[in-house]
Amino acid sequence: MGILFIYIGIAVSLAAGVVALVSALIQSLYGCWASPRFEYATRILQVSIASPPNKIKSMVFSSICIGVLFCCFLVSGIGGARALENKTNLAAFFIFLILLSLGWTMQFLKNAMLVTVSRLKYMQFSGGADIETRVAFRDTIKYLSGSVSIGSILVPVIGLFRGFARSMSSIGGDTHEFMFSCVSCYMKVASFLVTRGNRWAFVHVAVYNKGVVQASSDTWEMFIRTGMEQLIDLDLTAAFCFLSGVATGSICSLVGGIWTIVVHKNYAIEASIYAFLIGYFMCRLAMAWPQACVTAYYVAYSENPQSTQFDATIPVRLEQLQRSQALQIV
Repeated sequence: MGILFIYIGIAVSLAAGVVALVSALIQSLYGCWASPRFEYATRILQVSIASPPNKIKSMVFSSICIGVLFCCFLVSGIGGARALENKTNLAAFFIFLILLSLGWTMQFLKNAMLVTVSRLKYMQFSGGADIETRVAFRDTIKYLSGSVSIGSILVPVIGLFRGFARSMSSIGGDTHEFMFSCVSCYMKVASFLVTRGNRWAFVHVAVYNKGVVQASSDTWEMFIRTGMEQLIDLDLTAAFCFLSGVATGSICSLVGGIWTIVVHKNYAIEASIYAFLIGYFMCRLAMAWPQACVTAYYVAYSENPQSTQFDATIPVRLEQLQRSQALQIV
């Protein structure tokens, strides 16, 4: 995708191309750094998505269809805003609002599916009553839309800040340079914020109808009490879903950009960006149900580690982490 932007040749596309190439390099380095955790990540994904809820494929397909129709509607709006570009100076502002609406709506749909599936899987892991997928989704939209909406804003913002703080901590280490002098402060703030908004809270939102803040606090306390905090921090599920979305968005951007270069080169950079966003959000919608399964597995296990519903996947991983910490201390 970065090579495509550079090929277009204008200043904005050159900048976008450089960003894309740097992002690809960072993702490659991250893959090398996280490779020791791939085996466990694969195992936890396999055990959590076993016995998927009934009609989950139809729900995912329906959500993607709704997302595609909504994206088509918004792209038409972007075309209308571009047509008014010579008549008003607010065209760029209108396009920004349309893209903001796209991001918000797709995030809400993804989290609504996450809440629905996490409720179904939690009931399965905890030995509770079976619920129809259609009924669970209807209850989510009818009773939990407020919590899903708040979580759709709160969780990504806190996650972004926490990721920035952890990156600064990894880079700065124990140095005392002025640039990294506030790292410990960032980490303390991030540690506090994660107890007020995290994606694991959606399980308690779905099952107990709690608010996002209260659910976040309760789930994080359970993770600390059962010694799973480090395990949760090292979980690769969210990174896998994010990078899958980026990869899908990049493919869509590449295809859309090449097609636009052939048809109308002047719009290639815009079409590539819009194609990337649409591809990214569609992939995240499709990946919402396995992420919900993993989330429900962790929360259900933290509530009742002795349950016969769980195998030795988490206990074995916890022992490995404890041995690794002991070796580092020695």
